[in-house]
Amino acid sequence: MTRLSIGFCILVLGIYSQAQAASFSCEKAHLKAEKTICQRRSLNDADVKMATIYQIILHALPMGGCDQQKEIQWQWLKSRNACGANVPCLSKAYQQRQQQLDTMIQQRILNHGPF
Repeated sequence: MTRLSIGFCILVLGIYSQAQAASFSCEKAHLKAEKTICQRRSLNDADVKMATIYQIILHALPMGGCDQQKEIQWQWLKSRNACGANVPCLSKAYQQRQQQLDTMIQQRILNHGPF
């Protein structure tokens, strides 16, 4: 049942992310990376997907794991922002982070359950 529920969430996420804006306010974007993400649909979609999966993971982790993941996410955001307006750099950053999060979902949630 847990695998089915997670699978359904991921399916809904795929559909949901196509209709959403970036995970941050594009109106308040001031960094080059943020502005570029808001201007590029593929980056915008990658941002929403990554942010949603990240939130799912935070809710599935024990308290101690949340702090560690928040620090990892903060470091990733700094490296993403260092890409500036470089679209290939931003795309690669999102691909790599999404791969990390997908692995975490597989290891933590699908193999062990959220409990």
